[in-house]
Amino acid sequence: MTRNLVLRFRSPDRPGIIATVAPLLTAHGCDIRAAEVYGDPDTGHFFSRMELTSPIGPDRLAALIAPAAADLSLDCDLKDLARKQKVLIAVSKFGHCLVDLIHKTEIGQLPIEIVGVVSNHETMRKLVEWHGLPYHHLPMADGKAAQEARFLSIIEESGAELTVLARYMQILSDEFSTSLEGRCINIHHSFLPSFKGAKPYHQAHARGVKIIGATAHFVTADLDEGPIIEQDVRRVSHSVTADEMVAIGREIEASVLSRAVRWHAEHRIFANASKTVVL
Repeated sequence: MTRNLVLRFRSPDRPGIIATVAPLLTAHGCDIRAAEVYGDPDTGHFFSRMELTSPIGPDRLAALIAPAAADLSLDCDLKDLARKQKVLIAVSKFGHCLVDLIHKTEIGQLPIEIVGVVSNHETMRKLVEWHGLPYHHLPMADGKAAQEARFLSIIEESGAELTVLARYMQILSDEFSTSLEGRCINIHHSFLPSFKGAKPYHQAHARGVKIIGATAHFVTADLDEGPIIEQDVRRVSHSVTADEMVAIGREIEASVLSRAVRWHAEHRIFANASKTVVL
């Protein structure tokens, strides 16, 4: 049975990496259908993502290429594209990003399986359960530590490989953020690094900006400082009110977040020091 796989790796940059890997894959019956590479002159790292058709499953193929990977110091993994990534979504009272993610999943535009929705409010319960998804209400009344402990247990119990903060308007503890580093994406309703914190569109309006935007980034213990995955912007004029900026921003937020989630599910994102490489 032919499988559609993704081979990703990073390594110290040096000549001959692809010249070694490509013939090895061909020798084991694989066909490279797409490939992207990037060598970062700042960090000295080389990144590659290859889409393959393979007669061999990912575990077996990984074992076959392991000696060459060791010789080249490749940090690599193989993923089966037929397997959808399990995603848990967190939301507060604003549902535009949540609705967009659910809709795009249902029409097959996002290769993910939504395993549930977590919220500190009941606002989105009816919508989520109408779509047949589990809804976990985690109020803050019991205290932040207890709430986050339950949140983490839901992540573990659901098997979620990615947690998405789809306008989840809570500041996460350092311990919680660190435990999810590299597997939690946030949408920030601002074109970071400008206008952090609460009401960024109102901050932008007060400064008379001509471009507003949104940023999807990995969550780290440093608030709104995690590696940026995707951003987008929209031009505005002096006549646009703060409330109109909020409405425009919601459209940008939804599209930026869904792209970041899709890229993660397609195994395109590499952490690269304080930045990301998206192939």
